[in-house]
Amino acid sequence: MVYAVFALSSFARSMYQILVHFDDAPLAYLLSGFAAAVYIVATLSLARSGRTAWFVSLVAVGIELLGVVGIGLWTVLDPQLFAEDTVWSRFGSGYGYIPLVLPIIGMAWLLAHRPRSATAETPVQPHP
Repeated sequence: MVYAVFALSSFARSMYQILVHFDDAPLAYLLSGFAAAVYIVATLSLARSGRTAWFVSLVAVGIELLGVVGIGLWTVLDPQLFAEDTVWSRFGSGYGYIPLVLPIIGMAWLLAHRPRSATAETPVQPHP
C-alpha cells in the first residue's frame, strides 16, 4: 500500500513539473518521471503473485535502490548539477527519506518471500 501511495504522489508531482516547469530543470524532472515510472511498475508487480511478478518486482526495486543511492550521492557531491530536486535527490530528503528506506524494506520483503522453485515443490503422491 505504501508503494501505491508513493507511486501516485511521485507521478503526480513529476507530471506537474514536466508539464509546467520542464524548461527550468529538464534533467531533474525527467529523472523524477523515471522514478515515478519505476514506483508504478514496482507497485503493480508487488500486488501480483508468481515468479514473473516477483522477478519484475526485484528488478524494479533494485533499480529504485540504485537510483536513490546513485542520484542521491551525485546530488550530494555535485549539488550544482541539478537546477531542481528530483525524487531521489539527496537520498530522497525532500520526501522524508522514504525513497531511501522504501527499496530497502521492499528488497528485504522480496527476499523473504521468494517464490518456490519447481524442484523445491513437494512431489505429488499417487492416489492408492
